[in-house]
Amino acid sequence: MANDAAPQRLRLLSANIQAGSSTRRYSDYATRSWSHVLPMGNKRWALDQIAQLAGTHDIVGLQESDPGSWRSGFTNQTHYLADRGGFDFWTHQPNRKVGNLASSANGLLSRFEPVEVHDHPLPGRISGRGMLLARFGEGAEGLTVAVAHLSLGAQSRRSQLSFIAELLSEHPNAVLMGDFNCTADRPEMEILYRNTSLQPPSCAIHTFPSWRPAKAIDHVLATGTLICNDMQAMPAALSDHLAVSVGLDVPAEALRRKQNDAA
Repeated sequence: MANDAAPQRLRLLSANIQAGSSTRRYSDYATRSWSHVLPMGNKRWALDQIAQLAGTHDIVGLQESDPGSWRSGFTNQTHYLADRGGFDFWTHQPNRKVGNLASSANGLLSRFEPVEVHDHPLPGRISGRGMLLARFGEGAEGLTVAVAHLSLGAQSRRSQLSFIAELLSEHPNAVLMGDFNCTADRPEMEILYRNTSLQPPSCAIHTFPSWRPAKAIDHVLATGTLICNDMQAMPAALSDHLAVSVGLDVPAEALRRKQNDAA
């Protein structure tokens, strides 16, 4: 019985993969802007590197994963990473489309089968942001994992965080990860800490820009019932963001499913 009740150690990863594009310096945003709309620049190699990193984790949240447009060679990058990383379960949430040239999505890769998945468009001055929410385990104690990519503007982030807080307020075992485009101590982040059980990170992990990390804007936030450890930044191929990897001790009941489902 003691072993049944022991927490389960999971490894989580949050990565803005920039659709497999390469950015190594600020000037690349101008000189290599073509890579964001054309199927060039060795994106397949970059995806294989990301898949190798993702494959060492149990649950992976992706931002800026192309769901299958011209720039990705019509490859659904979330599906590709799931296949190459050895994940049985994957889902994605297309958010923004630029004609038939480029598209962007949040994605989730998992070694556990979710019991439900929901797509939530996020409010903001400019549409095209979203949150992907997956539930694992049964009942109120189940594990909730949300993946989001927030806006650049503080006003839009404030409305997005209010929306997210309302959705996560009743979930005691929850993780919110993604590209927040702001540090964890920004005033708008207090909306999360005040209205949910999510906790500020214990330390700032600098993730942007990847070639000289100076800003901690990518986060994995967890509720107090989940114990985070060994949080570190890791290269996501040639993306302009570093990925965030974290160990998570999850109560056994948070992943437990009904006997007829688990069989």
